[in-house]
Amino acid sequence: MSEQVERQAVALKEWAVSVKALQEGKQIIVMRKGGIVEETREFELISQSFYLMPAYEHQKKELLKEAFRDALDETLTEWSPDMPKVKLTAYAIAERDIEINDQETLDKLRDLHIWTDTFAEERLKWKRKKPLHVLLLRVYELEEPVYAPMRPAYNGCKSWVRLEDEVEHPPMRPVMSDEAFKRETERILSALSGQ
Repeated sequence: MSEQVERQAVALKEWAVSVKALQEGKQIIVMRKGGIVEETREFELISQSFYLMPAYEHQKKELLKEAFRDALDETLTEWSPDMPKVKLTAYAIAERDIEINDQETLDKLRDLHIWTDTFAEERLKWKRKKPLHVLLLRVYELEEPVYAPMRPAYNGCKSWVRLEDEVEHPPMRPVMSDEAFKRETERILSALSGQ
């Protein structure tokens, strides 16, 4: 199945600790409003499929649930501010893009992700008139990591980067079975509908 995915030369930047949770099947959600230096000043799903590029700079332990705080330390062992290459280990397909506009709806997801209520609330309140995008991701683990040369265009608080260099496309496998992904999706949709 994974070989049918036509890979795009684009990556979504996401906290490294979140990429780790996605790759380990501990969540299928990311929440986006758009980066501070986003061209459009708001989040757009520019590609249905993309690499997950770990970001390290803005991770904060106090915005993670207790059970995931040690995982943040683990991710930092691979990072330095002047690293010449970025390590990509996961690819994702956005199966759904759900827009959330209110706290009550957001609260229904509190048990389905790694972040604290404070983090989720801050995401929702930032750019208050714009919806919070909750992406449900089908995540694939690359059998071998891809190392992309670090480029100045990848820096900064932005959601998307276009990979400027040709990268390898090693085989990949889904981190969840079809059945497990379907169950998790249904759990999220049921929570949102209040059932």
